[in-house]
Amino acid sequence: MKNNKTRKDRHNSTPAPPLHLVRESDAVWRIDPQGDMRVPCRLFATDAVRATLDATTLRQACNVAALPGIVTASMVMPDAHSGYGFPIGGVAAFDPEAGGVVSAGGVGFDIACGVRSLVTGLTPDDVRSRGREIADALFAAIPCGVGTGGAMPLTPGKLDDMLRGGAVWAVESGYGTAADLDRTEEGGRMRGADPAHVSAEAKKRFADQLGTLGSGNHYMEVQRVTHIHDAEAARAFGLAQDDILLSIHCGSRGLGHQIGTDYLARMTEAAPRFGLHLPDRELACAPILSELGQQYLAAMRAGINCALANRQVLTHLARTVLHSLFSHARLRMVYDVSHNTCKEETHMVQGVARRLFVHRKGATRAFGPGHEALGAFCRAVGQPVLVGGSMGTPSYILAGCESGAQSFYSANHGAGRAMSRTAARRDIAAKAMLAALDRSGIHIRTKDPRSIAEEAPQAYKDVDTVVHATEAAGLARRVARTEPLICIKG
Repeated sequence: MKNNKTRKDRHNSTPAPPLHLVRESDAVWRIDPQGDMRVPCRLFATDAVRATLDATTLRQACNVAALPGIVTASMVMPDAHSGYGFPIGGVAAFDPEAGGVVSAGGVGFDIACGVRSLVTGLTPDDVRSRGREIADALFAAIPCGVGTGGAMPLTPGKLDDMLRGGAVWAVESGYGTAADLDRTEEGGRMRGADPAHVSAEAKKRFADQLGTLGSGNHYMEVQRVTHIHDAEAARAFGLAQDDILLSIHCGSRGLGHQIGTDYLARMTEAAPRFGLHLPDRELACAPILSELGQQYLAAMRAGINCALANRQVLTHLARTVLHSLFSHARLRMVYDVSHNTCKEETHMVQGVARRLFVHRKGATRAFGPGHEALGAFCRAVGQPVLVGGSMGTPSYILAGCESGAQSFYSANHGAGRAMSRTAARRDIAAKAMLAALDRSGIHIRTKDPRSIAEEAPQAYKDVDTVVHATEAAGLARRVARTEPLICIKG
């Protein structure tokens, strides 16, 4: 959403009081309520990660703590950085029976942007001997870049069916198998979606986008498993040393962005009617039980289904490419998990089960072992959590922990930006970076070489440091580490 006002214009002009951090443990910090805060703010960060959290990020988290109906705390994941209203890497749960709200900015614009990881059946020798050929074939088959359309345009009726059915609809349409759905969050379909609450403009923006990767930090990456940290969980997930994986990171494209834009405007206009006095206009929201709140949730769930269907179709395209090159290629799902969501879940709060609406913006659900929502394959070890690095750096597969209940079973979704995209383009030489990656054996294919600088390692926090903080805080534990070999991006 474009907004030309300066941050000074968007916030109250009265200087905010200084924030005092209280250390709870080696990797957990607290900011006690002050001003309009209804609950504390909790930061999951080691000393190294805490040094990366700027004042704007912390202030945004404290502003979230002032929203009606918030439960326990406003939470900051280790990869957090400032965003629109809510920090990216922010988690907050709201009780509808206590006047809790839903916020479009607390979900984010790229609704259900997420990561899907698959074991390919290829070997390291396959990629070493034919890496450039694989990169070229994937790049030719995977539509990516700003405004690039897909090869599967949707009629209005089919688009609505997709928004209701998600990856289930995609599989029923011939783009995958039922086994894919068993390894997809929500079984591949978010219930409660209603296309009637998605605007015509949002639908228009996605009519020719199914099976497209997009731009920005979205990518398709071929990776090698270099370390197994938890052998039991790795076996459950179907991972082994030297496995070659395919990882897909993308979301709901223009449809999700338009849903966010539409409902932020409506929530901003309706705030006085609901008696909401917000510390920041970017925190525009609506009571969960209001008509507007319910309409947003129905539209957002349609956005989640859009992202699930999109990743499913991209999987189909990648399967076709790799099987055409290698008869032994299979692409078996590890998991598909979204960030940028608000989900209705039951959590124990002070010994009482409560129905809550958990916002995870740039944060990943991370249910622990034994959780009833998990599939049989991972129930004993915890939910797979897929954490992407930056361009040319490692990624991780984690597993949710029982101690993750402290964050409503949430963990980080990536490394987290350390530089703005503008600063990265200004300060990082994209061509030199591309050449260096190629010399190191990492093959990059992109529609916009200038955008590579935005995803440079120095533009992000160090993913190893961030994952260490996640593990130290008890949010999730390491299962496997991967290193990139091929990357396709917009």
